[in-house]
Amino acid sequence: MTTLKTQITDTLKTAMKAKDMATVTVIRGLQAAIKQIEIDERIELDDAQVLNIVEKQVKQRKESIKAFEGACREDLASKEQAELEVISQFLPEAMSEDELDSLIAQTIEAQGATSMKDMGKVMNSLRPIIAGRADPAQVSSKIKAKLG
Repeated sequence: MTTLKTQITDTLKTAMKAKDMATVTVIRGLQAAIKQIEIDERIELDDAQVLNIVEKQVKQRKESIKAFEGACREDLASKEQAELEVISQFLPEAMSEDELDSLIAQTIEAQGATSMKDMGKVMNSLRPIIAGRADPAQVSSKIKAKLG
């Protein structure tokens, strides 16, 4: 089983051979973010930690796209969108709506959650399961709808 870091490196090598400089630049930026944390904290990151960095990079790109579109800068928004597509390939397959709804219902039942004050418990137990597979904001609003 290859690690996420290995997949990122392999994609970089492929992009370099294909002379796809846009992809090379994005992946080098992602590798730099990973390396920065490894150096700062003097640790070797595992797949879960690397996935966390990938998620942050995806979130940054989405926020940038929203900001650029709001400022009518479609050129910059499309550049960010292209970067988002490169980075998103390292995320696990997204959960379907049905899968997510079922998981939320099971967790609420397992936690014995009955009101909004139990929201934190439910969200905390779901967080490791949904990592990279569902948008936490979307999950949060679904939990609120069920508990509220």
